Amino acid sequence: MSVINYFIKNIDKIVGFTINHFILVIMAILLALTIWISVGILIRNNEKLANGMLGLGSLIMSIPSVALYGILVTIPGFGLSRKSAVFGLILYSMLPIMRNVYVALNKVDEDILESARGMGMTSKQILFKVQLPLAFPVIFAGVRMAIVMMVGIATLAVYIGERNLGSLIEQGIRRTHFDMIVVGAVLVSLMAILIDIFMGKLETKLISPGLISEEQNFKEVD
Repeated sequence: MSVINYFIKNIDKIVGFTINHFILVIMAILLALTIWISVGILIRNNEKLANGMLGLGSLIMSIPSVALYGILVTIPGFGLSRKSAVFGLILYSMLPIMRNVYVALNKVDEDILESARGMGMTSKQILFKVQLPLAFPVIFAGVRMAIVMMVGIATLAVYIGERNLGSLIEQGIRRTHFDMIVVGAVLVSLMAILIDIFMGKLETKLISPGLISEEQNFKEVD
């Protein structure tokens, strides 16, 4: 009951933290999509460059979130700001999005590509009218994974000045306030679950059943 009472008494502050958390994730994923889908397309025909970029993405994923944020705040122009928080999330989304774009584009059946060339389609037309539509389910899976991951990592942005749901957890630990910790943790988990459910519903609306079944063949990409 004490947890519920805390939630009711502090509903305005909690709503504010939730909105800030959501805005941070939305800003980061929009920029990440623009950057990493473009990079994935650019490296699709260059295996050496692709291996280097994917290796860099794996390296970034291995860096603890707090450590990465600590590095970013020391860079001129970033500091204790939302810019550092957003850029950190963009870096963490690099591997799941870029890798899925790269692998999905290169997994398109060569017979289909050959047929497109035989119809007189240019490389650009093949990319946008054949490869990307067929690769979309796998790309979408990478985006879905990145968004859910961002929700959790965004809580640590509280240590570089963000005031989001991570504030409840951080302040609760510092004050040994059990109710704050529970409310913050539950809301972050709930947000991640709801976003994942929404993305799943969106997937069924945007992708045909045939392509969704094809996506199962690429699960190792995830």
